Amino acid sequence: MDFSTRQYEEIPPPSVSCDVVEPAEVYKWLEQHKAAGEDAQKDFQLVDVRLNEWEGGTIATSINLPAQSFYQAREMVYTLAKQAGVKKVVFYCGSCGTRGPKCAGWFQDYLDSVGEAEMKALILKGGFKGWQKTYNGQLVEACDPDAWRSPST
Repeated sequence: MDFSTRQYEEIPPPSVSCDVVEPAEVYKWLEQHKAAGEDAQKDFQLVDVRLNEWEGGTIATSINLPAQSFYQAREMVYTLAKQAGVKKVVFYCGSCGTRGPKCAGWFQDYLDSVGEAEMKALILKGGFKGWQKTYNGQLVEACDPDAWRSPST
């Protein structure tokens, strides 16, 4: 176990639970943004909190901020999101069992602590695995299909 993992495990759990957003809703947002053009402002930001497994691909427009270092980056993420007009920050990990919900909760705790009422932290239902299962590489950047195939027996 390295230092960052120990430090991550020592951070208190979030005090709030966040709402879950369906992949179909995020897909719709991405398609609307794509249709508006790359320079169009978007009111959402996807945050991939996986450490190494993002190498098989990440949902389009996502930023990668590993869970192990996210807690310390909350204020910076908030500042950048606020300046960009972001209203929804959607967190995901592999399956959204632990890391995605934990980071979303930490971010929502931060939003609450600064009195931010216009921005909200959300969790992508099923995480990247759910996205990949539903959309099979659609709207995935740097997709490596081999990373998602089951090994042959």
